[in-house]
Amino acid sequence: MALYEHLLIARQDISAQAVDALATHLKTIVEGEGGKVEKQEYWGLRGLAYRIKKNRKGHYVLLNINAPSGAVVELERQLKINEDVLRYITVKVDQFDVSSNKNRRDPDAKPEGEAVTEETAQ
Repeated sequence: MALYEHLLIARQDISAQAVDALATHLKTIVEGEGGKVEKQEYWGLRGLAYRIKKNRKGHYVLLNINAPSGAVVELERQLKINEDVLRYITVKVDQFDVSSNKNRRDPDAKPEGEAVTEETAQ
């Protein structure tokens, strides 16, 4: 099975509970096809760069999926006919990131390439 990151944007006028129900429905589709949703993150209501179907904002949801390609095909087929979904993208990855959400990253982590001096080592 392959690893996929799936991001979808839902309409702004549905509630966060409806978005969670949509993500749960997508999870059952993937599991029905023999896959597994490793992680589900709700990123909240965010502004869009441009209007999509008369919407200025959208609910963002990230799913990390470990599934065969047939499950992704069925998932995307279901999303095409759902009126609440504005956009979606599925990308095949080699491994999942620790966290894609900036708020959940470790604030004490040092950026890559930062030199360790005696002052920072103590």
